Amino acid sequence: MTDVTTTGVPPLPDSPVARRALALVRETESTATANHSVRSALFARLRADHEGAEAGRDYDPELLFLACVLHDIGLTQAGDRHQRFEVDGADTAAEFLTAQGLPAVDVDAVWEAIALHTTPGIAERRGTLCALVYQGTGMDFGLDTDCVDDATGAAIHAGYPRLSMATTLVDEITAQARNRPEKAPPFTLASELLRERSVPPHRTRMETMADAARWGN
Repeated sequence: MTDVTTTGVPPLPDSPVARRALALVRETESTATANHSVRSALFARLRADHEGAEAGRDYDPELLFLACVLHDIGLTQAGDRHQRFEVDGADTAAEFLTAQGLPAVDVDAVWEAIALHTTPGIAERRGTLCALVYQGTGMDFGLDTDCVDDATGAAIHAGYPRLSMATTLVDEITAQARNRPEKAPPFTLASELLRERSVPPHRTRMETMADAARWGN
């Protein structure tokens, strides 16, 4: 079971690599995207508890935090390369974690979880880490949040405000795709968001779904 604060919010890991990863995200991502990344990590821990997954037995809590907090690092300037943002992010995170001295097997696990975090039907079948990262990011969009009580949800959002997160993410993903079309191959999330933004009313389903979901945009 996850240790929680008096508010019911799981504490963030305090290892050197976790602190450096969080600092990297804070320094390079927009505040809305960075807050989304941290909330995803917190929701993933709550999901793990709800499903009876035990930290240290079923998954590594530090790797879960690293994968969640770095899952959108591909939307930064350093992460903006020539692959879809999920893969660029996985590559960027892997380089960072390798430089921090993480074993290759752990780096690879984080790479896979980040690369698959927008891929339903596959992420859930690639082990507990991939599934929890996918679920945690989805929960921040209001999906399957029944395991989070209102007080805990409010405490998480008080610490890490939303700041029109869905719109910010769409803006960042589509801006990269416009500048580098190779980042939006057909049938990917980036390609679909770019298509939706290009036609009236210029608001994507991601934003509309967030508007209507439990936490809002």
